[in-house]
Amino acid sequence: MMALTQIIPAGAVTIPPEIIDWLQLKPGNSINIAISPDGKVYLEPAPKPAQIDVRTLSGCLYNPERQPVSLAEMERAIAEGAGESMSKA
Repeated sequence: MMALTQIIPAGAVTIPPEIIDWLQLKPGNSINIAISPDGKVYLEPAPKPAQIDVRTLSGCLYNPERQPVSLAEMERAIAEGAGESMSKA
């Protein structure tokens, strides 16, 4: 599908109704715009953020076999993890 539109002096573009319908866009939706190396422009609906009821997370980290750790042990583990991720960059 292809549609023609114009850029107004302020730089805004109106998305033609047939494209809005095809992409099932609603007012307030976000869109991603990408340009490929050959100059083609792609437009797609942005993924919607996950809607999670935090109450469903209750107890998800509980493990009766896990031993408590000290703050120093937590900080050491965080530093080691940060070191690993920084070396991958």
